[in-house]
Amino acid sequence: MRLNDWQLAFESYLLGEQSAACPALSAHLIGGPTLNVNTGLAIYHNAYQARLLDVLRGDYPVIWHWLGDVEFEKLAAAYIRQSPSAHFSLRWLGEGFEHFIRQHLVPEQSAALAELAALEWAFTLAFDAPECEPLTLQDMASLPPQEWPTLRVCPSSTMQWLECAYNSVALWRSVKDETGFPGSAALAGPHVVVIWRSELVCHYRSLESGEARALKGMFEDHWNFAELCSDLAVTYGEGAPLQAVTWLKQWIHDGWLKRRES
Repeated sequence: MRLNDWQLAFESYLLGEQSAACPALSAHLIGGPTLNVNTGLAIYHNAYQARLLDVLRGDYPVIWHWLGDVEFEKLAAAYIRQSPSAHFSLRWLGEGFEHFIRQHLVPEQSAALAELAALEWAFTLAFDAPECEPLTLQDMASLPPQEWPTLRVCPSSTMQWLECAYNSVALWRSVKDETGFPGSAALAGPHVVVIWRSELVCHYRSLESGEARALKGMFEDHWNFAELCSDLAVTYGEGAPLQAVTWLKQWIHDGWLKRRES
């Protein structure tokens, strides 16, 4: 067996469900005085699978808490079989977990669980996002008055946006605070939560519908500041500019915004 063939056979064995190695692989290995080939391979296989499960438990602790050890292990093992680690860093192992849940389970089971997976992964993305230089209050203080109406912004690199239909934030919070697990429940209406990192700490904040609409308009529809004020005038009348500035100040304080170049 050539080295490349042996490597491919070993990879296939590690990613497979069975801990018993095929003869074609084990025949080319030599055991030791206290450990034969098949036992050694089985230990390696089980340790590798256990490590992958540990990574998913670390990425999705709330889902693990919700499902319990046995059900989580079944779901995670099925995911690993379908989406084996393909990156040199295990950081990306759980990237497709939300999508897998939606495909693997019926909608009645998957909807709330997949949303929770999206929330947990958003915290991972926020924590690992590259550094950027968001707008600061000093930047805004030095902005020439004539540039305010045409000011456009985009999200900073750490900011994550999630629209929830279930009480996923309450589930996540209960596990972090080690309080009673409330159980999943549908919300009366869509709920927007923003997750971001400040230095080495992740934060989150829920948005009221008006603030969520304003922020979404600036991000997705590329509203400039004048267009934001115009939209807010329907609700706030003459107070629209003040409301726009109040929100803008808060978003900048939290490090959510970068200036969008023309």
